[in-house]
Amino acid sequence: MSERNGELLKGLVIGGLIGVGLGILYAPKSGKETREDIARKTEDLLGKAKEEYEKAVEKSKRAYESAVKRLEELEFSAKEKVQDVENKVTEFAQQSSETIQANKNKLKKAIDAGVDAYREEKTKKS
Repeated sequence: MSERNGELLKGLVIGGLIGVGLGILYAPKSGKETREDIARKTEDLLGKAKEEYEKAVEKSKRAYESAVKRLEELEFSAKEKVQDVENKVTEFAQQSSETIQANKNKLKKAIDAGVDAYREEKTKKS
């Protein structure tokens, strides 16, 4: 139960007790009637306190269920984002690998062409 609901319940009980006490002091009734009034008012007060407690429990339950639902939604969203990032990283790694391989092939061809050109020049001079 939240602190606010606890304070409300506490105030309700204290206020009820004060009301009962004042009622007893100012009521010109016999002892039996006064005891019956006290019992009836106490029962009413306990009923109201129980009702407020049940409302607070229900409200807390709804808040808890709402929080759990939101957390589940966030978890699902986070999993989707992680999957997107993994896919992008995989795609980027593949593209990088292809680019490196293409550049490696170009460099090998350039080196081979340079070596061939060197050999041609060397054979021309000989």
